[in-house]
Amino acid sequence: MPVRVDSWLWAVRVFKTRSAATAACRAGHVKVNGERAKAAQPVSIGDEVRIRIAGFDRVLEVRGLLVKRVAAPVAAESFLDNSPPLPAPAEVAFAPRRDRGAGRPTKRERRELEKLRGRDDDDIA
Repeated sequence: MPVRVDSWLWAVRVFKTRSAATAACRAGHVKVNGERAKAAQPVSIGDEVRIRIAGFDRVLEVRGLLVKRVAAPVAAESFLDNSPPLPAPAEVAFAPRRDRGAGRPTKRERRELEKLRGRDDDDIA
């Protein structure tokens, strides 16, 4: 018995609400077996569901069909996560910070900040 893709995504706890899952389908962030999926598209066991969340793809293989939201351990058994590993976080570049309440920077401080940012005085004008 096939289940709606938005209902399944909500039941396996990929999305917090069913309306969020429906919105993701409308926006084109959900694909079933390589095709863009509407919210009412049925999924069955063995289908591949791709979801784009926060700029990264999540690839799930349907192992069990759920209509209602269940406990997290049971939901985890209903899919196989084939997602590629997330990239390592890039090193954060040093960003100069001024103390809160220090007021406007002086002309000298502003020039030093622009030099740190890699901008020349010619770029500003």
